[in-house]
Amino acid sequence: IATEADELEQVPEEEKEELSLIYQAKGLPEDLAKSLADQLITNKKTALDTLVREELGIDPEELGGSAWAAAGSSFLLFAVGAIFPVAPYFALAGMPAIIASLAASGIALFLIGAGTTLFTGRGVLVSGVRQLLVGFAAAAVTFAVGKLIGVAVTG
Repeated sequence: IATEADELEQVPEEEKEELSLIYQAKGLPEDLAKSLADQLITNKKTALDTLVREELGIDPEELGGSAWAAAGSSFLLFAVGAIFPVAPYFALAGMPAIIASLAASGIALFLIGAGTTLFTGRGVLVSGVRQLLVGFAAAAVTFAVGKLIGVAVTG
C-alpha cells in the first residue's frame, strides 16, 4: 500500500492511466473510464483506496491487527503444538517415548488437517492425511539435518 501511495505522489498520471485501464477492463467505455479516473485522482485518499482495492485486490479496512498480537498468537500456537511430540518424554524414555511421540504428533497433525476442512471445504480424510504427510516430511528433514550435524535424538 505504501508503494502505491508513493507512486500516486510521484507519477499521478501513470496511476490515473492505471485507474482508467482497470475500469475499461471492467467493461466501461474508454471515455467514461478516463472521466472516472480523472475524478478519482483529484482526491488522493479516494484514489489510493480505489487503486489498492482494484489493482492489488486488498480491502484496506480488513487490514487491522497488530504485529505484537500476531507474534504472541504465533508463539502460543507453536508452544501448544510442541506439547504433542514432547509430552510422552515426561513419562517414557528411549524407543517407547519415540513411538509415543510419533503417534501423538501424527494424531495431532491429522486432526489439524481435518480441522482445516471447516475453511477449505475439502474432504476430511484428504486434508488430514495431507497435513500428516507434510508434518512427518518436515520431521524427517529435521531428523536428517540433525544426523548430518551429529545431534543425537534418542534418550
